[in-house]
Amino acid sequence: MSTPSLSQRALIDRPREKLTRKGPASLSDFELLETIIGSGTRTSDVSYIARQVQKMMAGGVDSLTIEKLTSLRGVSTATAAKLLAALELAKRYLLRDEQPLTSQQDVLVRLSDIRGKQQEHCVCLSLDGGQRLLAQRTITIGTLDAVLAHPREVFSDPIVDRAASVIIAHNHPSGDAQPSQKDITLTQQLVAAGQMLGIPLRDHIIVSKKDHYSFRQHHLL
Repeated sequence: MSTPSLSQRALIDRPREKLTRKGPASLSDFELLETIIGSGTRTSDVSYIARQVQKMMAGGVDSLTIEKLTSLRGVSTATAAKLLAALELAKRYLLRDEQPLTSQQDVLVRLSDIRGKQQEHCVCLSLDGGQRLLAQRTITIGTLDAVLAHPREVFSDPIVDRAASVIIAHNHPSGDAQPSQKDITLTQQLVAAGQMLGIPLRDHIIVSKKDHYSFRQHHLL
């Protein structure tokens, strides 16, 4: 049985509307392709184009090229470029998250988005036994000069993640990455809680726009 064209489907069943209501995870591979492609041509409905692209992808996405995609009826150079860009972006981010965070620089890359925040953001990175990232979450958002975090807030999700260790980080909007007494006290509490839970605190990192401070590097863990 052939797939109904996009125009033949009820509005609520169309991929963009479904994505808006339920999120991208609710879409099939075919519907995701329809969403990326966006629209068809005068001779080829978007559903037909998506089905042809899906068949070609079944043979392996690494071999896809502009030339191969544009050989399909209805696939323009612009559409082919959009598909290849989406695949490359997904590949880069998936591979990045599979890489273990073995160095301090690896961790700092993950913290780049909080460096310039005007309020203190406390984030927790859950790591597996191979030091790969399981999840990164914002725990609390504080005022201009203070952030409040409690061990139960920090460790509640890593317990569910079955994390082997955690890294805590927060930013200093003042630009001074040196720890305050509150930062030192919090770190001591997290070390104790991590030992009790069997999820050790691997590091506590403070970042500012141009600097950072690692408790591990300064032998304070």
